[in-house]
Amino acid sequence: METLLAELRAALGDSGVLTDADVTASYQRDMMPLAPHGSPLAVVFPLNTEQVQAVVRACARHQVPIVPRGAGSGLSGAANAIEGCVVLVTTKMDAIVEIDADNRLAVVEPGVVNLDLRGAVEKNGLFYPPDPSSYDWCTIGGNLSTNAGGLCCVKYGVTTDSVLGLEVVLADGEVLRTGRRTVKGVAGYDLTKLFIGSEGTLGVITKATLALRPLPQAPATLVAAFGSTASAGAAVSRIVREGLVPSLMEIMDRTSIEAVEQYLKTELGAGPGCAALLICQSDAGGEQATHELQKIEEICSEADLVYATHDINEGRDLLTARRAVLTALEVYGSWLTDDVCVPRTRIAELIQGCEDISAEVGLKIAVVGHAGDGNMHPTIVYDPTDADQFARAQKAFDDILAVGLALGGTVTGEHGIGKIKREWLEKEIGPIGLRVHREIKRALDPENLFNPGSMFSL
Repeated sequence: METLLAELRAALGDSGVLTDADVTASYQRDMMPLAPHGSPLAVVFPLNTEQVQAVVRACARHQVPIVPRGAGSGLSGAANAIEGCVVLVTTKMDAIVEIDADNRLAVVEPGVVNLDLRGAVEKNGLFYPPDPSSYDWCTIGGNLSTNAGGLCCVKYGVTTDSVLGLEVVLADGEVLRTGRRTVKGVAGYDLTKLFIGSEGTLGVITKATLALRPLPQAPATLVAAFGSTASAGAAVSRIVREGLVPSLMEIMDRTSIEAVEQYLKTELGAGPGCAALLICQSDAGGEQATHELQKIEEICSEADLVYATHDINEGRDLLTARRAVLTALEVYGSWLTDDVCVPRTRIAELIQGCEDISAEVGLKIAVVGHAGDGNMHPTIVYDPTDADQFARAQKAFDDILAVGLALGGTVTGEHGIGKIKREWLEKEIGPIGLRVHREIKRALDPENLFNPGSMFSL
């Protein structure tokens, strides 16, 4: 391996190649504690596409696998190192190459932080919609590789809905450019969408052409506190059925609310009897936003409390509370967050299922998520130093996935399969679907160079 390391240093410089085990240990895994991980041979930091090509070609010659990685904010183990691999970190490729305001697009490198891109295009009166909860530190490359979602998906969709084209380094070191810069385009297979959500198993994304939208109006916010999850779920179903499309519709259960109030040392106004809190926003502006929230308020007539505001700071505070749920749960212990998406009419059933699982395993489970698209994040609190609690947390994690599938849902709405849900992928897509996945993988990466063992095994 010394020959490989020498080649990597020649291509990237000494500072671009880390081998000290104490340093590389921090690049072994992402934020998912259950996913397996190994120790990398080296961690490399390319600065441009040409250096990525050099890394790929060197590793291919020596038959050493590559695990692409962004900021490490993932929650599926998709960026976890395998033993003896090279972890290719794209965070130093962080240039916003172009903002074309007239055509409403931006060209960026994978290391650009989501929130930084949002701020940059906002200066041009434009908006990049995808907003994972970690948007202040997750990177566009990671968002692309996992097809990340976020709070605004109900109106604006997930990451793939904002991508026009990609630049990707393939397993032979060649550069593939997919997609277009035009609004429409149907030439050939949609290779762009093939790479989005592929978790670094098919290539390394080195640039992305992203579609932007006009900057929306300042959002108006509504919060409704319900005495039961069933009534909250019924309200969500009716909001959807009535054809209302708020820019955001989030739900928090009792455990999430209590954790956030304790963590932030403030009250959300839900009251002691609140079983579920619904947070909605409209960014339509003016009378249209007022009309949307009025209709939602009417639908939430069974709520114990409904409060609407056009005050930007109040709305921001409520979203700060929503985004703080995972951090807040640390007041109870370590957490393990799941990611299931169910039909919006069955959200209440999923929450009830999580309550039943919580009672069965004897661990606290908080449920928070994107009610507008049915993507829920049940989060299990446990003590990782207690082997029994750890085993019960693993059981709860799998039981939640089973409930999600039984309700007609999917085992991942936005976090991806990674190395934690590999066996669940086949359960969801079936043997023929898995066979097609493997055939695509072999066609593009015949030597299994990129992120072997993520999503599925060959």
